[in-house]
Amino acid sequence: MSQTSRRASLRAVVLLAGSLAVAAALTLRAPISAQGDAMTVDQVMQMPKIDAHAHIGAVSPGHLRAFIAFLEQYNLRWLNICVGGMDWARLSRQIGSAQALHAAQPDRIAWATSFTVTNWGQADWAKAANATIDDGFAGGAVAVKIWKDVGMVLKDPDGKYVMADDPRLDPVFSALAKNGRTLVAHLGEPRNCWLPVDQMTVDGDRRYFAEHPEYHGLLHPEIPDYEAQVAARDRMLERHPTLRVVGCHLGSLEYDVDELAKRLDKYPNLAVDLSARIVHLQIQPRAKVRAFLMKYQDRLLYGTDAQFGRGSGAEGADPTKALARLAATYESDAKWFATDQELAMENVRAGFKSRGVALPGPVLRKLYDENARKWYPGL
Repeated sequence: MSQTSRRASLRAVVLLAGSLAVAAALTLRAPISAQGDAMTVDQVMQMPKIDAHAHIGAVSPGHLRAFIAFLEQYNLRWLNICVGGMDWARLSRQIGSAQALHAAQPDRIAWATSFTVTNWGQADWAKAANATIDDGFAGGAVAVKIWKDVGMVLKDPDGKYVMADDPRLDPVFSALAKNGRTLVAHLGEPRNCWLPVDQMTVDGDRRYFAEHPEYHGLLHPEIPDYEAQVAARDRMLERHPTLRVVGCHLGSLEYDVDELAKRLDKYPNLAVDLSARIVHLQIQPRAKVRAFLMKYQDRLLYGTDAQFGRGSGAEGADPTKALARLAATYESDAKWFATDQELAMENVRAGFKSRGVALPGPVLRKLYDENARKWYPGL
């Protein structure tokens, strides 16, 4: 080889080495999205996240400052949802508080309004409901909540329960669809609600229905049963195909992802949040659940149903314990979604373990952030 050729080869080697070094440096500095599919728990905790189903109660200025610092620490944004159409005085206080919190902390707190049914049966009830909704959106709301009091509490004078597919609700649903607004729908309860406490599948439900017998369907045969609640919701979806709906709590189909998949296939206007029902995924076969999460990755929104403020254990002088509980929830969920570790799930029963589903990074970003922004325009 001539001296010229040797010099050319040496330059090529140097250039190749330099290119590799630059590439390696870029990889080290690259955002998570460019570094492959897997994400660590730390990366999940650091990336932008939206808890798309949460509740903030009465909170002092000092506790609010601590709470906002917590959200900033974990790169979180909360969707604070107002509930309770049967009690207008309580609901109106929630709406006022939620709007004020959003105005004070728009980068960290979003909110969803609701409407009253205390004037149900009056000629102008739908007009009043739509006026409340319009006021909420004028104040920055990104969604409207319908709660389980429709189907389980609200009755006509003849004693018949008002269900989600009642035509008298149509003016509200039609206005939401026309204006491109999202309905957050908590209709019905988990199937466990209609089982004896000792036959319920998870400890969380056993505790809840033991403490709230007024919502334990088995004890109230006059309340339309589980199948009737789900069927009424499905008929509402069918009658309003352009209404964007996020079904709370896995759409009350938490017990079997195959049943939920049937609805997601049938109703393209439906997504679901995972709030307070992740535990129900953790007791189903891992492979089936992971396949479901992958297939419907555009239709699932992370949420916890967490509470902060009065009634959540944060009303004392120091909110540290309440915030530590929230942190533990977020970290446990991140481990289950991002890794394949075997994790203790005390909310199922003592000693129960579930192996994490190890979702890839692009799916985690949809679950934790992108889907909420898509299904709640303006979030």
